[in-house]
Amino acid sequence: MLDADLKTQLQAYLEKVTHPIELVASVDASPKSQELLGLLQDIESLSDKITLRTNGNDARKPSFAINRIGTDVGVSFAGIPLGHEFTSLVLALLQVGGHPPKVSDEVIEQVRNIEGEYRFETFMSLSCHSCPDTVQALNLMSVINPNIKHVAIDGALFQDEVNERQVMSVPTVFLNGEHFDQGRMTIEQIAARIDSGAAAREAERIKTKAPFDVLVVGGGPAGAAAAIYAARKGIRTGVAAERFGGQVLDTMSIENFISVPYTEGPQLAASLEQHVHEYDVDVMNLQRAEKLIAPEDPNGLFEVRLANGASLKSKTVIISTGARWRNMNVPGEQEFRNKGVTYCPHCDGPLFKGKRVAVIGGGNSGVEAAIDLAGIVGHVTLLEFDSKLRADEVLQRKLRSLPNVRIIVNAQTTEVVGSDKVSGLKYNDRATGDSHQVDLEGVFVQIGLLPNTEWLKGTIKLSPRGEIEVDARGETSIPGVFGAGDVTTVPYKQIVIAMGEGAKASLSAFDHLIRMPVDIKETEAA
Repeated sequence: MLDADLKTQLQAYLEKVTHPIELVASVDASPKSQELLGLLQDIESLSDKITLRTNGNDARKPSFAINRIGTDVGVSFAGIPLGHEFTSLVLALLQVGGHPPKVSDEVIEQVRNIEGEYRFETFMSLSCHSCPDTVQALNLMSVINPNIKHVAIDGALFQDEVNERQVMSVPTVFLNGEHFDQGRMTIEQIAARIDSGAAAREAERIKTKAPFDVLVVGGGPAGAAAAIYAARKGIRTGVAAERFGGQVLDTMSIENFISVPYTEGPQLAASLEQHVHEYDVDVMNLQRAEKLIAPEDPNGLFEVRLANGASLKSKTVIISTGARWRNMNVPGEQEFRNKGVTYCPHCDGPLFKGKRVAVIGGGNSGVEAAIDLAGIVGHVTLLEFDSKLRADEVLQRKLRSLPNVRIIVNAQTTEVVGSDKVSGLKYNDRATGDSHQVDLEGVFVQIGLLPNTEWLKGTIKLSPRGEIEVDARGETSIPGVFGAGDVTTVPYKQIVIAMGEGAKASLSAFDHLIRMPVDIKETEAA
């Protein structure tokens, strides 16, 4: 099942297993069950601390559990966790086998103290780059706290269950049989959801923090670069991020990050976070900024109010809150979000195998999505508002060569229709004014980005598109406040540009600090 090189690598990892573990397979005579057995037999052969039993009684076949012998610690997979989920499998083997996880003692203690019974089910796809983080977070929680159980389910292998439970995006998580959430989630996010007192405790902890010299709001590439550059100057640096890594976490392949021929978003985000933590930076994750308050005294402290009720204060602020997928803003879009309307073709494409879908947007991202989906789904209709596609010509040629793709230009989407899930899409022909409807099961929206600046309206100067207006130094309309990355008017929203802009904003903030009066007011600490 596994090639020789992969076996060698896995065997080296399995040397870290300290507690005996048992693999319990639930299989039948199907080819997929035999494929799973081959994988599990390979794993068993690589460590004398691993045994395999094939008489499991799970109704889902093929599936298997990884159990720590003599305890109730374990995790489960329904399917064959290869592709993006192979890392999840390796980590599950190590963690059930006693290898310590790479999370803070504070998080481990929080999860260990969660009371109650929790049965999580995650529907994932092996091609989904967002799924492993959620799967790994819930697996780890089940290892730390035996009252928490988790099974990761490959939606492509259990289509009947996917249809019955109306799973139309991955990862989709159920808790105790009820829908819990969709999308990438970290262990901190999940723990905060089920630990009712977590937000209040974190707010009280934040309120005690002393003012920063530089407070970075946002934890994407721009925010990470800004934090590192500030910390290297030896000044007190904080980062408040709603989701550290930002939109990079939702990026599949990255092939234009100079000096790195290929990487993937989650991997780059993890590297950014690791690099930031190598410096004396106070990282406050899962914190959404709600208001920026400038001091009346030019030498006073800025205040950033957070959604949990706490506030942070700082001499300077760097805003790098990034951008998010732009919505179509038509009837039915929000109603059918994750019920046929989705924004990630890599993640959710396998759930629409053999079905009819639409891609909205004729730029590079839209055309690339249509090309990828054409190899999975039954038919793709690409709709572009403009009179022609805007993607690179090489992509357009590839798209037009595909037999199961229809391209419609001058198409203004007007409504997504359906009952309990998407059944069609309406659009107007901008050239003739005629209205049309396309019958389909999925809509993939690929129409660009929207800056995360709603919380800044009325406070700082924004462009007509809602971006923070900055000058060549990253300075905004408020002295002492700087902007960096996709949230600003700087053109070309690219990772490498965001990092450079973050570094520049941080250097500008430092320059601002050294020119401030020495007796700057720091009395409003709380």
